[in-house]
Amino acid sequence: MTEPDTSPILHDRLGRPFRDLRISVTDRCNFRCTYCMPEEVFGERYRFLPKSDLLTFEEIAHVARVLIGLGARKIRLTGGEPLVRHEIERLVAQLAALDGLDDLAMTTNGYLLAQQAETLRDAGLRRVTVSLDSLDDTVFRRMNGGKAGVAQVLEGIAAAQRAGLTPIKINAVVQRGVNDHTIVALARFCRERGYIARFIEYMDVGNLNGWRREDVVSAAEIVACIDAALPLEPIPSNYPGEVASRFRFRDGSGEIGVIASVTQPFCGSCTRLRLSPEGQLYTCLFGTQGTDLRGPLRAGAADDALAALVSSVWRARTDRYSEIRASVSAPGNKVEMYYIGG
Repeated sequence: MTEPDTSPILHDRLGRPFRDLRISVTDRCNFRCTYCMPEEVFGERYRFLPKSDLLTFEEIAHVARVLIGLGARKIRLTGGEPLVRHEIERLVAQLAALDGLDDLAMTTNGYLLAQQAETLRDAGLRRVTVSLDSLDDTVFRRMNGGKAGVAQVLEGIAAAQRAGLTPIKINAVVQRGVNDHTIVALARFCRERGYIARFIEYMDVGNLNGWRREDVVSAAEIVACIDAALPLEPIPSNYPGEVASRFRFRDGSGEIGVIASVTQPFCGSCTRLRLSPEGQLYTCLFGTQGTDLRGPLRAGAADDALAALVSSVWRARTDRYSEIRASVSAPGNKVEMYYIGG
């Protein structure tokens, strides 16, 4: 049973409370998705962070414990691809043991999930979100750089379901002229199996994915397309700050979500901090500069000093890039999604 929440509530300068922590455990990935890590940039010669630069599992758990003390109630492990981090289940076990944590989840491309699902559950992971941009194998391979077929990911999803890492969410980034013709099939597939499909507007994260506004398929278009085949109706959010707008099938057979960061920004309710693989703390997915926690941590900073540093960062926070995107002529050198997680 969860104990009453007695932690102080941190609010930023726009009145948003701190409640969610996303931890990127590695900048490496076994896929080369065109909207995140295009092969022409992240080829064999690309230099990723050396192991010595990465936070150890013990350091990540240390930071997480401090941030739970500041109000974090949900932790999501991301990457890169978190399952390529060796013995990731050890980190899961350390985080699952922390007092005050209500939810521990992971976002993965699913390729290695079949071999690890039970181990992750036994370590304390509660649920997974799997990225699967299309059920069409040709389309999927084109989008992930030819690194895997749909079948391998579906095996991972099925293993996660057997292990009880539910409810399972399936994330699909929708790009006009690329995979937008396959969204109904994915919605139907998820409905039939009890998964929650979440369709994400193609975002201008980072600087390397060649983003163009005309390639965005709006959430309204996505919902209309699915509704025409599988009638939908809107339903309320599960909790304050939820990023997906929810819709259920009118026949009562499940739900979908749409994440409309481009056309319907939700910055006003954002409750997230993001920790990079080498200990940089970011206050926005579209951030340009982080705050170093690894340096103070390895220098032996006391927990109250780390807490004071994080508190000062959150209380100074004014980020709302998605809301002001159109008026930003030079957004700067934005952090890359592969590095900080989606």
